[in-house]
Amino acid sequence: MRTVVDKEVEVSESRTTKDPEEFLPLSPATTHIMLALADGEKHGYAIMREVERLTNDEVSMGPGTLYGSIKRMLGAGLIAETEERPDPDMDDERRRYYQLSGLGERVLSAETERLATLVRAADSKKVRRLRPSHGEA
Repeated sequence: MRTVVDKEVEVSESRTTKDPEEFLPLSPATTHIMLALADGEKHGYAIMREVERLTNDEVSMGPGTLYGSIKRMLGAGLIAETEERPDPDMDDERRRYYQLSGLGERVLSAETERLATLVRAADSKKVRRLRPSHGEA
């Protein structure tokens, strides 16, 4: 089943706290974008492709959701536009590259821990999984 992410719960731009817990829970779109950026900077199309790869093509993020989310995440200080650009002969100069900020890294860590805790709670309650996780038969 393929999920199309077309709605974004706003990340408030008015937040002044630097406590990662204040940003939780993240919306699915924000979580996917931050996870796509966890291993380094990417431009928008590369972020969309990485989300598809990370979800085994089960999540497809359209440009409206992506760039709306990016705008809010930039405003909240979760990501930053990078200054460096690849060689112009190898890249389109109109592309904008994004990376996680230090705050973004802390928020992503807090969110992944929150989700891991939720999965452990589901496991302890014997919630049946629709698909086996990695390493399970």
